[in-house]
Amino acid sequence: MHANSGAGQTIFFDDFTAGELDRSKWNVAITGEVTNHEQQAYIDSPETLYLISGESENANGALVLHPRWRPGTRTTGGQSFDFVSGRLHTRGRVEFTYGSIAARIRLSAGVGLWPAFWLLGLGTWPASGEIDIMENVGEPDWASVAAHGPGYSGDAGLVNNRYFPPQNDATSWHVYAVDWTAADGLLFRIDGELVYRVTRPMVEVFGPWAYDNPKFLILNFALGGNYPFKVNGVRQPYFGLPESTVQSIQRGEARMLVDWVKVTQ
Repeated sequence: MHANSGAGQTIFFDDFTAGELDRSKWNVAITGEVTNHEQQAYIDSPETLYLISGESENANGALVLHPRWRPGTRTTGGQSFDFVSGRLHTRGRVEFTYGSIAARIRLSAGVGLWPAFWLLGLGTWPASGEIDIMENVGEPDWASVAAHGPGYSGDAGLVNNRYFPPQNDATSWHVYAVDWTAADGLLFRIDGELVYRVTRPMVEVFGPWAYDNPKFLILNFALGGNYPFKVNGVRQPYFGLPESTVQSIQRGEARMLVDWVKVTQ
């Protein structure tokens, strides 16, 4: 079935109205290895992951990923971090090949914030593929979408930015989506508008197509790290994270709100 036919079977849906996180759908990640020189430890805590009723936020119910200032937090691997945050994924619970994947999300502005909504393959990275449906580095006027795989990962990934009008920037609600099919490849959409198309011939210039295998969902809120640094060039007080954003996190202002997540096939 074509992903845009409107019909289809819903294989995953969460609108976060249950009052607490549905752990039959989501795993909460706890930091072991830290990648991309990120500055946060992921913890399983109602401080960093919680649900709100949502009416005041123009949502029915909403998941909140809320990074916090917690200096000296030690991970299970013995590393120390000054920030904690949240990361959810569906590995081992909901894994799928092809479909229309969408979420309604509202972000905070703040240079070096790095919230994301993405899909990851089950094998080794980048061979098993990554689909970034929404990434943002805290700049309110744009969000990015990307595909990563063998020969086209990291800086060499296939990436496109979507620039928002000032009155409807990334701090407003948007529906971030990808239609992933065997025939059409990856069609990235924001609020229904096609913003990037990744086809098999485009990818195979660089390496093998990595999108005929199962993927799982991830929602996370990283802080600093490689991608923000490449945009903002900030080294102090944290890699990719300036003092102004540190103060915003300390005041509790940085949040990623998710109204719903849906996968149809």
